[in-house]
Amino acid sequence: MHYRSREVVQVRSAYDCDVLVIGGGIVGLSTAYAVTRAAPGTRVTVLEKEQGPARHQTGRNSGVIHSGVYYRPGSLKARYAVRGAAEMVKFCAEYDIPHAVTGKLIVATEKAELPRLHALVQRGRENGIPVRELGPAQIIEAEPEVRGLAAIHVGTTGVCDYGAVARQLGEASGADIRYGADVVRIDRRPDLGAAVRTADGTIVRGRVLVNCAGLHCDETARLAGDDPEMRIVPFRGEYFTLARPELVRGLVYPVPDPAFPFLGVHLTRGIDGSVHVGPNAVPALAREGYGWGVVRPRELGATLSWPGSWRIARRHWRYGAGELRRSVSKAAFTEAVRRLLPAVTPDDLLPAAAGVRAQAVLRDGTLVDDFLIKEGPRTVHVLNAPSPAATASLPIGREVARRALAALATS
Repeated sequence: MHYRSREVVQVRSAYDCDVLVIGGGIVGLSTAYAVTRAAPGTRVTVLEKEQGPARHQTGRNSGVIHSGVYYRPGSLKARYAVRGAAEMVKFCAEYDIPHAVTGKLIVATEKAELPRLHALVQRGRENGIPVRELGPAQIIEAEPEVRGLAAIHVGTTGVCDYGAVARQLGEASGADIRYGADVVRIDRRPDLGAAVRTADGTIVRGRVLVNCAGLHCDETARLAGDDPEMRIVPFRGEYFTLARPELVRGLVYPVPDPAFPFLGVHLTRGIDGSVHVGPNAVPALAREGYGWGVVRPRELGATLSWPGSWRIARRHWRYGAGELRRSVSKAAFTEAVRRLLPAVTPDDLLPAAAGVRAQAVLRDGTLVDDFLIKEGPRTVHVLNAPSPAATASLPIGREVARRALAALATS
C-alpha cells in the first residue's frame, strides 16, 4: 500500500499541473477559478499569449451585464446569462469591482419592429426576466433625447469592468497564470494527457487540457488533434465615444434582427460615465484585426477557404453591405445612431477602440447561436463563447470545470 502511494506521487509529479487551460480571457480564468473552488488542491496552470489578462474579447466590449432577454428559452445563453448576470453583480460586490445595475431600454423606431419588440417581451418573461413595456411619452421620461414608437425596459441589465473581473478571477483561483505563453504545439495522448509547447520552447504538461483560446479556439482544437467542425470567422465591432455623454442617461438598444447574433448599434453608459456608441459588425481581415490595416494573409486565407464563409456572404450580403457602409462612412454610422438619438451629430462621435467577435460558423454557413462546448480525449474545448459570455462567465466556467474534473477523475 505504501509503495502504491509513492507510485501515484511519482506519476503525479511528472505533470506540471492537473488542469492546463489555454486562454487568459474571462472564460479561461473563470474556469480556473471554478476548478479550484470545486476541487481544492487541484493544480491549475493558465497559458495566455498576451502579457496580461483580458486583452481581446473580454477587454474590448462595452462592459454590459446582459439580462438574457434576447436568447432562446432553454438555451445555454439564456440560462447562463440570467444566472450569470445575478452572479456577476454579486461577484463584483464581493470584491469591490466597479459595477452598477442600470436597466436598459430596447426601442422600436419603426412599425415593422413592433412585432419583434413584443416577441422580446414574451421571450423575456419565458426566461424569468422582469420586462416593462413603455410608450413614446415614457421613453422620453426615461431618456429625454431618445425617440421611439415603443420600448421595453429590462431592469436586470447592468455594467461593470470585465477586465477587473478577469484579474480578480485569476488572483482568487490560485492558479499558476503564465503570460507571454503563446502555444505553438500540442501533443495530446489519451492515456497520458497533454504536453504543450510555447513559442519560447517551454514545455508544460497537464493531465487534462482546457481550450479557452477565444479567437483562436478552432486552431487550438486542431493542434490538439480534434476536428472542431466549425471555424471562427472574426467580425470586427467598431465603436465611438459620445462627446456629449449627457445625451444618454443609461443603456439604449435598437430591436435586434433575429437572423443575426449581433445586437445593432447601441448606446452604453459605462461604469466610468462615458458613453460607448456601437458596434457595427464587419468581417475582420485577421483574428485580431482591430482595423482595416491589420491583415494576416494566412488567417484571411483560412476564413476564405471555409465554405461557411461564402455561404454567409451569399445569404446575408444586403445586411453585410449596410455594415460595411457604416464602417467606411461616419455619416452613415451617425445616421444609424440618429434613429435612436436624433440630436447626435458626426462631431459627437469620437473614435474608440474596436473589438473582434469570435463567431463560430458551421460548414453550411450557419452562425452558431449558442455557446458551444465539446470534448475530446482528456480535453474540453470552448468553441463558441461570444457575447454574452462575459456576463455568463461564472456559469460557463463551472460547466467547463465540471467536464474537466470528470475527465481528471477517469484519468
